[in-house]
Amino acid sequence: MTEQMPPPQPRDENSGMNTDKWLEPGKANLQAIYILYLVSLLTGITAIIGVVLAYMNRGKSPDWLETHYTWAIRTFWLAIVYSLISLILFVVLIGMPLMVAVAVLMIVRVVIGLQKLGRNEPVSHPQSWLI
Repeated sequence: MTEQMPPPQPRDENSGMNTDKWLEPGKANLQAIYILYLVSLLTGITAIIGVVLAYMNRGKSPDWLETHYTWAIRTFWLAIVYSLISLILFVVLIGMPLMVAVAVLMIVRVVIGLQKLGRNEPVSHPQSWLI
């Protein structure tokens, strides 16, 4: 006798087994990007993953979410540029306070992004050099 296999069960979207929701363009993806940026303050590398995700999904979502992708990409590059300037200024002993200021700026930009994302609002000035 042959043993019958049960039919495959559809995946429950809320079960946690389906991880590709945060890879698709949208709010979950942006939340993951913002969280990766915050974690990068401790690890230093996860921001690269975040900016890659942002570049991959830019141009694939509604306009209000596009402002968040622009904001996230801009946050990454501003942190890189300001960190390099701070690194150069370590020679004249003001690099360390500037590095702290860069970390604070990054945290503030991520918090602003997460708050506006939670309220389904676009970022007001996504091309801004500061806040």
